[in-house]
Amino acid sequence: MRDSLKPALEHAQTLALDDLPAFLGELEQIRVTALARLNAPVVAATPDERVDITTAAKRLGVSTSYLYRNHRRLSFCKPEGRKLLFSARGIEQHIRKSR
Repeated sequence: MRDSLKPALEHAQTLALDDLPAFLGELEQIRVTALARLNAPVVAATPDERVDITTAAKRLGVSTSYLYRNHRRLSFCKPEGRKLLFSARGIEQHIRKSR
């Protein structure tokens, strides 16, 4: 058991019976907060990097010609003028989904 939880265990063992329901409610609030953090989406702390078509092709394991032909179907493609750039985060998400 974590050292930080040992005082809570000792408190539970010595607390008056009338105070146990409130104590259990406080423990439940801690448990629900921890569960919510586990289920929350991970937010990247750094801004999304945009990579060129050659880098995107290498990361995805496809040819650059494939990306040129199919870039409209890829949600992580971010055209800038005539240049095709790709979201690095979007590529990683695509790879994770494809597995």
